[in-house]
Amino acid sequence: QVQLVESGGGLVQPGGSLRLSCAASGSIFSRYTMGWFRQAPGKQRELVASFISGGRTNYADSVKGRFTISRDYAKNTVYLQMNSLKPEDTAVYSCNAHRSTVVAEYDYWGQGTQVTVSP
Repeated sequence: QVQLVESGGGLVQPGGSLRLSCAASGSIFSRYTMGWFRQAPGKQRELVASFISGGRTNYADSVKGRFTISRDYAKNTVYLQMNSLKPEDTAVYSCNAHRSTVVAEYDYWGQGTQVTVSP
């Protein structure tokens, strides 16, 4: 079982910064694809940032240049550094661990953390 614990959300003014953390239950980075998703009220869940094959990163167009995903292998933690925050970034942010095999597909989610960007 994979457990993900998120933290770091909160209220911030436009232009401010937050760093979200996702602590995983063990060393899973070599076996699972890690990413951050968000869902705003009335909108579909969207992929914000993720690690893909070879350790490369992928970002939604709306956050490119402002958000950075990173990971600390020693701490088994994935981070999302969010800079130059905008009101439209307001959403519940969730950490995801994904693994696909021939026989099954696995998805694990954190509890979600609220990010609110408001004057």
